[in-house]
Amino acid sequence: MKENRKVIFITGASSGIGKTCAEHLANKGYPVYGTSRKINSPTTISDSLTMIPMDVNSTDSVRDGIRYLLTKEKRLDVVVNNAGFGIAGAIEDTTVEEAKAQFETNFFGVLRVLRETLPIMRKQAGGLIVNISSIAGLIGLPYQGLYSATKFAIEGLSEALRMELKRFKIKVVLIEPGDFQTQFTANRQKTIDSQKNQAYQEDFAKALAVIENDEQNGAQPQEIASLLEKIIKDPAPRFRYTVGPFSEKLAVLLKRIMPSQLESILMKHYQLR
Repeated sequence: MKENRKVIFITGASSGIGKTCAEHLANKGYPVYGTSRKINSPTTISDSLTMIPMDVNSTDSVRDGIRYLLTKEKRLDVVVNNAGFGIAGAIEDTTVEEAKAQFETNFFGVLRVLRETLPIMRKQAGGLIVNISSIAGLIGLPYQGLYSATKFAIEGLSEALRMELKRFKIKVVLIEPGDFQTQFTANRQKTIDSQKNQAYQEDFAKALAVIENDEQNGAQPQEIASLLEKIIKDPAPRFRYTVGPFSEKLAVLLKRIMPSQLESILMKHYQLR
């Protein structure tokens, strides 16, 4: 099989990182199938890019989307679990229902996709799973605690998955982006109680302003798309790829060697008391 005939499946490809990755790989000649909750039927974007309707919160929707892809391509080589969103607010101000909704998409959505795609890859005796995590999956971030929790969960799942799939010649890779300019900022949801509870409002407002400023002054997601292409081409990719500003990569290193100092640095950065 030619390199650019690897069939690629990307969840959450209607905007942001997912869309940029889908368009980049399609432009390189790969057959790419992206997913979106905003469409009702498969839509051809270009000769190499097809968008299919899928809601990762629904097992039936995931199953139907994968079935459609297989009728067109007969195989599946690369799965990119990208679909997700963020909620913001203090832990105390996050209801169990809001937390469940965050996990439903960011974690259980990944699990649904894996359950439908891994049997295909096992039968093929090969494939590549790329889970889009976050630096927030390595460092718990204030007022993004539940988002961080979902990404920490993806990190642990991926570590276990990598060992389980080695004998089937299925590779597992984590991409851990820092701050990038995407619609993620505008789509972030605030918890309901965070707009009522006076105890955290001042700190929350300061921290959220810093978070949004960092994101909107971050790099373009094309950097992640180019990295994804390199990973797909690499016969032996690393497990983790942290991508973002030097300061954020440094923070990951500091957590390993000076965790208490990192906490002080983060509190100062987010203007917390």
